[in-house]
Amino acid sequence: MILENGVVRTLDPSLPLARALAIAGPHVAGGVGVHESALASPETVDLGGRCVLPAFTDSHVHFPTWSLAQQQVKLDGCASIEEALARVRAAEVAQGRWLRGYGWRDGDWSPRVEPTKELLDEVTGETPTILISKDYHSVWLNSAALAAAGGDLEVHGGVVERDADGAPTGILREESAWRFRDRYVLTTEDEWVEATRAGLKLASSRGVGAIHDKDGWLGAPGIFQRLHDEGNLSLRVWGSIPHEQLDAAAALSLRSGFGDHHLRIGYLKCFMDGTLGSQTALMTDGTGVEITSRAELEEIVRRAAERDWPLGVHAIGDQANRNALDAFEATRDAWEPKGLRHRIEHAQCLTSEDVPRFAALGIACSVQFSHAPSDRDLAERFWDDRLGGTYAFRSLLDSGALVANGSDAPVEELDPLAGIAAGVLRSIDERPAWRPEETLTVEQALHATCVAPTYLSRDERRRGRLLPGMLADLVVLDRDPLAIEPEELRALQVVATMVGGRWVHNPPPWD
Repeated sequence: MILENGVVRTLDPSLPLARALAIAGPHVAGGVGVHESALASPETVDLGGRCVLPAFTDSHVHFPTWSLAQQQVKLDGCASIEEALARVRAAEVAQGRWLRGYGWRDGDWSPRVEPTKELLDEVTGETPTILISKDYHSVWLNSAALAAAGGDLEVHGGVVERDADGAPTGILREESAWRFRDRYVLTTEDEWVEATRAGLKLASSRGVGAIHDKDGWLGAPGIFQRLHDEGNLSLRVWGSIPHEQLDAAAALSLRSGFGDHHLRIGYLKCFMDGTLGSQTALMTDGTGVEITSRAELEEIVRRAAERDWPLGVHAIGDQANRNALDAFEATRDAWEPKGLRHRIEHAQCLTSEDVPRFAALGIACSVQFSHAPSDRDLAERFWDDRLGGTYAFRSLLDSGALVANGSDAPVEELDPLAGIAAGVLRSIDERPAWRPEETLTVEQALHATCVAPTYLSRDERRRGRLLPGMLADLVVLDRDPLAIEPEELRALQVVATMVGGRWVHNPPPWD
């Protein structure tokens, strides 16, 4: 197959632009000088002036959770608690089933009203209801839902908000929220598989050719394996498992990279703290929730290194990031000789002293460009005295750090083009760029979304660039993102997506 009459952006600095692209089986066969004689009886595809890029990778996504959320009450963007409650009231749920929703953030509501079980009871009655916050670190429950736990809500690393009488308000945070969800709000494997099957189609329509998944805790590898066996796994998965499962993996002699070209288990996931939205991020002023201490992380890193596992460490607050960096530095003798490619997830708030440490230590930054403009108001409210190191994507790149971009879906929407635009514009509304000194170039945003993630999954010699011998994972866009004004990035459209030489979304011909 030859793709011609368009713009091919290889994203390789040695040969950045091609006039055509030849594909043989699952691989790129040739570039600039491609002629029809290059392949036996080639099919030709007229790009019609469109642009071809390496397929996007979402470097941080809770894919089955995001897929299931597409079927739930969406509370993202509600400007008031009344609007959120109205959406819940309008929802339909089968008898005996839970009413589920996600995306609320009381910091966005005006006037500011604390969510409580009583307010939720008024619109849900006896239907057990769980509403997950936008950052997925808090849940809002009604009385019927709380009754399911019989008062068993407290857990180490968790927060149970209580009223003046000591009764639960209906808000659980961190470990308390997660344990409640896992114990009482059950989703069958068939439901997960059905939702994920639909999610794969949506992701393909947005140009996604690979993901770094964070849902190992709920058995995502098994969900993906079922879809793989069906022949329906239309993107590549670099999956995680919780660090608590290290011994179980070791008992099976599993090591990082187990799997095939479409589905691999690659790294361990660990949490240092909470989030900005739930005000549980661990800060240098002593506020927040510590889930894993520096000393505990050092032990985890050493045990993981013995078995050749890299870590993806969730760290939001400046103290959480410092603790994580300190732990990696203290254990460098254990993991660096093995070439383990560790990453810190989010790195949202950093002290100026810690910004250059990522590059110095060789710790990658797995960030979300869309978080910066989405969180700007919350950051100014809660972190107004430390904004200089907040969502400091350009500073991290300038320091030499590897920066990989993801969505954290369903926290933000799984939409790489929207993420790229957010990184370049630092705005998702009509306001000017937030902290414009941290804006990225289009080239930098594309590199973080197409190229950098392949290093973390040890795919840099197989994916991420459109060169001969590389896998033919690509996306066709309606226009060349490097030939338009930055403000036009928001209007870019995915025309088609290919993974391994096979069209997985909208095969040609195109109008």
